[in-house]
Amino acid sequence: MFFTMEDSAKKILFVNSEMSPYLPDTDIATICRQLPQGIQERKREIRAFMPRYGCINERKNQLHEVIRLSGMNIIISDVDRPLVIKVASISSARIQVYFIDNEDYFRRKQIYRDDDGSFFKDNGERAIFFARGVLETVKKLRWAPDVIHCSGWITSVLPLYLKKAYKDDPIFAGSKVVLSLFDDVPTEDLAPGFKDTILYGGIKSRDLPETDIVNGTFLAKLAAQYSDGIILGSGGVQPELAAWCKTLGVPMLDYDPAAIADGSYMDSYNAFYDQILK
Repeated sequence: MFFTMEDSAKKILFVNSEMSPYLPDTDIATICRQLPQGIQERKREIRAFMPRYGCINERKNQLHEVIRLSGMNIIISDVDRPLVIKVASISSARIQVYFIDNEDYFRRKQIYRDDDGSFFKDNGERAIFFARGVLETVKKLRWAPDVIHCSGWITSVLPLYLKKAYKDDPIFAGSKVVLSLFDDVPTEDLAPGFKDTILYGGIKSRDLPETDIVNGTFLAKLAAQYSDGIILGSGGVQPELAAWCKTLGVPMLDYDPAAIADGSYMDSYNAFYDQILK
């Protein structure tokens, strides 16, 4: 099949849980740093988002607040949470990175666990705030992405919201979702009541996976259920989760360690974006 110009993904939105140089060089952070640059070099227009964790040094990384984008409130569990947007530049790559910030959710110095290693009880709410914060900011930017590429567990709520709560928004009318799964899926349970907290914008309980176990695997399945393409981003993805994803009938890319090592995965991912728009 030949691609027309309409089949080609021109604008790619990267929604990342981690990204170098703002966080240490994990597999996720490294790919989420290199991939946007590689895709931009392949003549796509890109935007990149991540949470503004409290361990990110604002002065060193030259983060500053974008006043025209900040100022919204996001209501979660009947509490108004101010949404603050910050931005920084990776000058060597000509990339701007937008940061979703909130005093309650993202100012603590740890990322997902406290100093004793305990999973934060509000991590589910943090994922909700991050997803809605990204989508609301993109609306304010009036930048309509062809593909939204989600990487890392804290991005897992975004595909649901895009396909259900924001489905009638003209900014996202043509947007497709690519999900990269890594070995970062939490084993801990989310806070009781999370399945009610996530309901927003007409989303019903029937739109969620049918399970009483609400943990990281629940979030991964939720994200995969509403994605148009799935990439296995590391070799440590739970085999049962990977097998379940293959039953969904959407395009998938298997993990290719050699391609990751030599950088050729960028060409595969670049072609994958076009494939899901066919």
